[in-house]
Amino acid sequence: MAPRWHRIDDTDLPNDGRVRSVVVDGRSLAVSRCPTGVGALENRCPHQGGPLGEGSIEKGLLRCPWHGYDYDPLTGKPPEGFSDAPTSYPVEERDDGTWVQLPDHEPHRRTVSDVLVETLVAFGVRHVFGMVGHSNLGFADAMRRAEERGELTYIGIRHEGAASFAASAYGKLTGRPAACFAIAGPGSTNLLTGLYDARLDRSPVVAISGQVPSSVLGRGAFQDVDLSAVFADVALSSTTLHAGSNHAELAAVAVKHAVDGRGVAHLVLPDEVQVLPSDAPAAEPAGRLVPRLAAPPGAAVDAAAARVAAARRPVVVVGHGARAAQREVVELAERLGAPVLTTFRAKGLVPDTHPLGAGVLGRSGTPVASWLMNEADLLVVVGASFSNHTGIATYKDVVQVDADPAAIGRFDPVSHHLLGDASLGLRALLDRLDGLDAARPLAAEDQRDDVAARWEIWRAEKSRRARDDRGHGVSAAAVFDALSRHLPADAVVTVDVGNHAYSLGRYLESHGQPVLMSGYLGSIGFGYPAALGAWVADPSRPVVAVTGDGGFGQYALELTTAVKYGIPVKHVLLDNHALGKIGKEQVAERFPVWHTSLHNPDWAEYARLCGAVGIRVDRSADLDAAMRELFAAQGPAMLAVEQDIELL
Repeated sequence: MAPRWHRIDDTDLPNDGRVRSVVVDGRSLAVSRCPTGVGALENRCPHQGGPLGEGSIEKGLLRCPWHGYDYDPLTGKPPEGFSDAPTSYPVEERDDGTWVQLPDHEPHRRTVSDVLVETLVAFGVRHVFGMVGHSNLGFADAMRRAEERGELTYIGIRHEGAASFAASAYGKLTGRPAACFAIAGPGSTNLLTGLYDARLDRSPVVAISGQVPSSVLGRGAFQDVDLSAVFADVALSSTTLHAGSNHAELAAVAVKHAVDGRGVAHLVLPDEVQVLPSDAPAAEPAGRLVPRLAAPPGAAVDAAAARVAAARRPVVVVGHGARAAQREVVELAERLGAPVLTTFRAKGLVPDTHPLGAGVLGRSGTPVASWLMNEADLLVVVGASFSNHTGIATYKDVVQVDADPAAIGRFDPVSHHLLGDASLGLRALLDRLDGLDAARPLAAEDQRDDVAARWEIWRAEKSRRARDDRGHGVSAAAVFDALSRHLPADAVVTVDVGNHAYSLGRYLESHGQPVLMSGYLGSIGFGYPAALGAWVADPSRPVVAVTGDGGFGQYALELTTAVKYGIPVKHVLLDNHALGKIGKEQVAERFPVWHTSLHNPDWAEYARLCGAVGIRVDRSADLDAAMRELFAAQGPAMLAVEQDIELL
């Protein structure tokens, strides 16, 4: 097709003796005005790619701002003795303005990045959180095309750490991988904290890093970092793609590693490899990804069932690994009349309103759960890690159900173990119990009355704490009492790290809403980015982020990300103007409180400045009205609660 003329906007034309970068028809030009006319050059120096439009005209020549080469601003001709010149385009000054003649855009030719993106999409990676930058532009452009085809959702965040937290939260909620995306050097190293969260909590994530050109890699170039070495500990695999690589296969294997290993797979894409032409087909997932569903051996089931059948006061303890076995957990509990205690990560797996729901066990838990565990003569532990924060009583008989052999008896021996998928393991156990019960009734007592009695005691105490008022702000018990009543039944809750998290585990009465947290890494800052990931996983569900001022402060600008993409996170922020948990630890260890106070903005006003709804509360009496306003708000909204640091 023939070149076409395009009018340059009058406001883009420079003054006499000046040059300016101008975008015309999607292309960047260096437009200059000289006594003899207007010139338009390709805005790229042929030596290092410097933006000529940011240079200056000296003695009639256009000087490159990067290394000082001179060119004729109208023709692009270099000084005598040189032959490399930027492309120049015809310019006409007409009565109706200044026009430049540009060739038609070359039709897109498929690249390695297209192959990679198509493969990732085929293998189920449909959402990417990241930041576009100079060393990942080729891959970003392939994602743009996929987004235009409706195959991919991209969320551009403000800090790469938020991208990896969001991807980790997505994996925790769905069991499927999302991707996080960054440039070489610092962009990729910023991903590490969120990726360690994914690694320790067994969340599938694909991390994608741009990289400096292969020709300068390892030579100390700008942002030249050995990313495979950096990611060696956090990632199940870290692979650098080269010109001759099987690009589709490496992308497919990365997803397979992330899904099968329930962790992080990392791809490193040198700058020039991203844009290499490629006619290779995308890899297909058929026959590559299979469910990990294995039943425990029959002899182990027989032995465990015999012990359960003999237990008088069994309790069921469930962790995050039991999420997919909720139906079987409830069936077993009701079959035995046994209370269900959850780890903090499994909060909501069985609602606190269920007659056998006993809430969270451990440091973030309820006295209901701890009392019932202490009275038990057998613990059936499903998908839990035996973390020291949970405090499962390993001195009691334990029947452990887990799909990971490394989790069985990790810290202490257990009496019986069922190695296999939680749902299949519990189904096998239930079937054996039916057979045993037919011969002789099970020994278990129905503990519903005990559960109800302990909840009555605890709710009375929570009510007293919710009414506490020292005149220094709202108690945490009051905040979570109100949130318990206003939280939508289908919500997903994300929580940060700090005193507010302990209070949420202790006081928030769940109706089955899942709670996402940074479990084993325990990283501050997780809560709000995780809410972005949870919403992308299922935009039809309300998402509620609960954070302290310390954690939210680390990624506070991600509120603008929520506003930009219309992500309607409802944020409850407990503001005690301190790293409150750390201050309490200092006192507990007999240190003086030192440098844990925080200087905060008015968070509600901050939310409004970002374009969100901002609500502020400093009295318990205003909580109900504020909660109603929060959940009625359209789009992102924040309820900032002035919290009494001592009333936890």
